Parts: sequence; C-alpha cells; structure tokens
Amino acid sequence: MTPYPPAQRQDIVEEIHGHRVADPYRWLEDADSGDTRDWLAAQDALFHKVVDDLPGRDRLRRRLRELLGAGSVGAPIWRGDRRFFTRRTADQEHPVLYTVDPDGAERVLVDPIALDPDGTTTLDGWQPDKEGRRLAYKISHGGDEESLLYVMDVATGETIEGPIDRARYSAVAWLPGGEAYYYTRRLHARDVPEGEEQYHRRVYLHRVGTEPDTDDVLIFGEGRDKTNYYGVGVSRDGRWLTISSSQGTAPRNDLWIADLSASPPERPELRAVQEGVDAETGLHVGRDGRAYVFTDRDAPRGRLCVADPADPSPDTWTDLVPEDPEAVLSDFAILDGLERPRLLVGWTRHAISEITVHDLETGERLGEVPVPGLGSIGGIVERPEGGHEAWFGYTDNVTPSSVLRYDARTGETTTWASAPGRVEVPEIETRQVVYTSRDGTDVRMLVMSGPGSGPDAPGPRPAILYGYGGFNISLTPAYSASILAWVEAGGVYAIANLRGGSEEGEEWHRAGMRERKQNVFDDFHAAAEKLIADGLTASDRLAISGGSNGGLLVGAALTQRPDLYRAVVCSAPLLDMVRYERFGLGQTWNDEYGTADDPEEFGWLIGYSPYHRVRPGTAYPATLFTTFGSDTRVDPLHARKLCAALQHATASDAPILLRNESEVGHSARSVSRSVDLTTDTLSFMAAQTGLDLGR
Repeated sequence: MTPYPPAQRQDIVEEIHGHRVADPYRWLEDADSGDTRDWLAAQDALFHKVVDDLPGRDRLRRRLRELLGAGSVGAPIWRGDRRFFTRRTADQEHPVLYTVDPDGAERVLVDPIALDPDGTTTLDGWQPDKEGRRLAYKISHGGDEESLLYVMDVATGETIEGPIDRARYSAVAWLPGGEAYYYTRRLHARDVPEGEEQYHRRVYLHRVGTEPDTDDVLIFGEGRDKTNYYGVGVSRDGRWLTISSSQGTAPRNDLWIADLSASPPERPELRAVQEGVDAETGLHVGRDGRAYVFTDRDAPRGRLCVADPADPSPDTWTDLVPEDPEAVLSDFAILDGLERPRLLVGWTRHAISEITVHDLETGERLGEVPVPGLGSIGGIVERPEGGHEAWFGYTDNVTPSSVLRYDARTGETTTWASAPGRVEVPEIETRQVVYTSRDGTDVRMLVMSGPGSGPDAPGPRPAILYGYGGFNISLTPAYSASILAWVEAGGVYAIANLRGGSEEGEEWHRAGMRERKQNVFDDFHAAAEKLIADGLTASDRLAISGGSNGGLLVGAALTQRPDLYRAVVCSAPLLDMVRYERFGLGQTWNDEYGTADDPEEFGWLIGYSPYHRVRPGTAYPATLFTTFGSDTRVDPLHARKLCAALQHATASDAPILLRNESEVGHSARSVSRSVDLTTDTLSFMAAQTGLDLGR
C-alpha cells in the first residue's frame, strides 16, 4: 500500500465511570473543518487509485444494470374508485407513484426524476385520503430524509398545499372528506435546546389550506420524552382515532384510543389501551365494529385478539389467532365480502413467509394461501370497502418484486403484476443451514451458490457473509442484483439470521440487544466458522458485509476476529459506541444498545465498541468503509474515525479505504448510484477473495 494519508493523533483521554478512554481522532468528528476536508480528499484519491482499475469492473457494472433492469412494482392501495401503486421500469432511476382513474386510465402522480433530474430527490411516503380525491406525499432532497409534506388534488395532479417541513417519519391519518388529517411534526429548532433538532415530535390536526405554523391544533406529545415517535390512525368510518407512542426504537409502546363521535377531532378524549407495559401493541377497528388487537404482550411471537373499541383494555382481549410456537405473526387482512368472512394472517417461519386463512368470527384455521416459493411477502392489502380479494407483494432470491392476488372464493393465487423489466436471472441454489453459536444456541442462515456448487463441490470458494442483527429487523429472501452477480461469477453468498433480529420473535430480538449484544457478534463468527467447516470457503477467501447496525456488526467482527476474515465492507456504520448518542439519531437507539451515561451500560458499550478495540500491530483484514455525506441517521464520523485508527494500527498490507459519497443519505438512492456503489464494493471484495468477475 501507498502510505496512508497522514492523520494527526490527538492526546485526548477522558475519565468515564473510572475508565480512561482515549479518542485520538476526535477532530474527524467535525466534517466542516479544513483538516477533515483535506483528509477526506486524500482518502478519496487513495480509494480511486486502488479500486478504479480492479479487474472485471466494467462487466460487473453492465451485469448489475441488467439485473436491476427488472424494475419493481408495489401492491395497490384502493381508495374509492381509484387505485394507487408504485412502479419502476428498467430505464427509471426511482419508483414512480401512479394512479388508475375510474375509467381505467393510468397517470403519473409523483415522479422523483421529474422533480429533480439529478436523481437526488426521493419519495419518502404517501397516503391517499379515504375517498381517493387527495394525496398526501413526502419527499426529501439530497438524502437528508427530512420529508417535506405536500397535498395533491388527485384528479388534476395539482399540488394544493405544501411543503410542510419537519415531517420526517410522519404518518398521515385522514379524516373522512379529505379536508383534514392528523400527522406528526418536529418542533422548530428555535423551540428546543441546541443540538436537539432531530427530536421533540408532536401529533397535530391539520386542515388543508391552513397555515401549519399557526393554525395546526396540538393533539398529543407535549411534556413527553423528547425521543418519542408517534403513530396515528383513523378508522375507515372516521369514528375511532388511535395514537401510539414509543421511546425511540424501544420494543414497547403506549397506545390510546378516542371516539371521535363523542368528542371533536380537535379535542379527542383519549383513553389508554396500554400504558407503561413492556410490549408492542397495535389496534385496528374493522368494518364490523370490532377492535383487532395485534400484540406481543404475553406472546413474544405475536397474537391477534378482538375487543370492543369502546373498552379495549387488555383484560377484555379475546384471542382470535393465538401465538404460534415456531412462526412470527407479521400481518393480517380482513375479507368480509363473503357469506363466511375470512381472515388472512401473515407469518414468517424461520425467515420464510406464509399466509394462513382463518374464519373471521372464530379464528379457526381453514387453510393456506398458495405462494410461488420460499420467499418474502409484503403487506397484505384488501379493498377498504370490503370484498373477497387480497393483494400482496412477493419476492425471493431469483424473483423480482411482483404482486400476487388471492381470491377467497376460489382459494387461488394468481400473479396480478410482475416487475416490468425483462431480465435473465442466473440459476442459483439456496439452502437454509442450521449452526450452533458459542453459547449453544441454534442459528439459521441462507446460503446461496451456483448449481452444483454446494457443500460437495471441490475446494473453498470466495464467499460473502452478510448480517444485521438488531432493531427487531428480519432478513428474509429477496431479489438482489448484488447477490445474483456474485453467485453467477462463482461465489458463495450467505445471510445469517442473527439474534437481535425478528426472525424468531421478540425474545430473539432481546437476546441480541443491550447487555446481550455480544451474542450477535458470536452468532456471526459462528456463521463464518460454519461456512469454513463445511468447505464452502476459507478465512482467506471470506468477505463480510453490513450496513448501519450491520456496519457495527462487521466493525465488531473485524476488531474481535481479524484472523477470521479476509475483507470487510462496512457501510454507514456505528463504530464509536461511547459517543454514538451525541450524533444523528443516536439518542433514539439507547434502548437497543444502552447509554454511556450509565456506568453499567457504559461497560457493555466499551466492551465491544470497534473504535476502542483497535490494537496497534494487528494484521487487520482489507476494509472498505462507505459513507454518505447527507446521512442524518448515522453520522459518517464513525467510519472516518475507525478508518484512521485502522490505517495507523494495521500490520498487514491489506488496504484500509474510505469511499465518501455526497448528496445521498442513509436509505433510498437512484439506480445509477446503486450500481456505482455495488460495483465498487463487490469488485473490492472480489479482488481480496480471488473471485474472477470476468466469468
């Protein structure tokens, strides 16, 4: 390697709960300083010097573009005589929101590229009113995820109000008639202490055409924790308002309901359904007037109950679909346009999706909804006014997103809409493997390889191991251009369903959070060792990859077991776990990780914090950090600091690089930018593990 760009090591040592904590690269926290900008420019030059001429990149780029050319399609949302859906064709950079009018004509409503030809504007969310006449939609610019809220007249396509700023992560719950809606909005920076602009949300009632800063009515949130997130919903008939509240990303929420027929929308009389309980609960009032309660209270894998919305206290709940000992309840839909109404219930069983059919009154299981294979099912959608049909998204490892339609009269499932692009997908074999983690826990992972390249094939092959392991997020089968391109070139790709996720319910999540976070890393190391023991790969041919919380995962993996891995791609990561709460949305995650303000919890964090585990003279694996300049969730400073620390400490000649990208954030991005990023990361891992991308 060319000598790394110089990075000053400051003599900063803090005494924290009796521990001396060094922080030599704190100066890299300031993205606007001249020193940091100079360092980033030098890192960018080094990155391009190493990566731009790696073999096979042009062919890989073309293949990724071909595979992403399949496009995508979303399940329809029905309102009145219209339906709304998203679709991305092969030549589009972002999904586009469409409507189909009552006469069957299809029209574009929101096209991010039409708003911004540079491709840095994204559609964050959308919600039509109950009649399908107006549409609330949110957009962000440059990846900041700040969500500007607009309202459109659907018939004309004209924007009739907006933007309303500070609407990040806001639900929109329309009242009947489309003249008013509930939503959440952050307080203005002038009304909160300095540095807390990311927090302090409130629920408001907004009437279309009025001034939000002066006319919106505060409904809920005042005096509550600054990190609270709020959800809001209004029943189809407009009678019932529900408000949920959770402290940051804590796996529990409080829940209230109000009867809007007994109190005005501006002053709803909220009644607690659940308060101060360590459980997650949601409530939906159906067309039959019953409250359907979706909860993991006393059921870590989830159950569905019914109650009277006038008194939905927990002691009145009656199980309709009880907890399953092996599957996790994920969704439900009601089909009441039949002589014998049906209930559809979505599940994931060891990360594989399925839908069961039940009697709506008794909950009796009547059968299953046929699905094409072992894959993932998106939200189950029914017609709001009732009916016998349901629609849901479907994908698996070789199937681009599609929409399936289930007809309860016939019991048949048909393809309603396929991804619009035509693409030749390589043949791959997928196996679900069970392995044992350090403490004896059985963990599953999906292992994908080309035909005839299973465990009995000769010789270890280049492999990528991917994981996440946090925030109750499940990794399920999905169409992925990067996986297909890697496997098509002869590699092995494995996805580990680590503790901390939701693959096995809330207990599985909690087994990988807070003081148990090391379980996640142990599960990941054990997955690598299983791939090696089975002869699929070897430590010098094994790359690992993860982003966000998964970036923390691979950061911990490379600092705990540098001998086990050949290459690492660490994207938008958390890495300084002593100071993570000071930046981005960090304070909303301290229920997941713990807080450094507490002596005991600080002990958990410093015990695995990757930035603080770097040891000089250690031969670290090749590492590529990818950061995004507009990331307002995880500050890029984490990657900058660990990159500098590893470049200083490593005793190997394997490259430690940083790829910094501007005008893009933590999540959505254009297809072209996705192709560029994936080309860089896959070619880096291929060069280190010996995969021939020219195959």
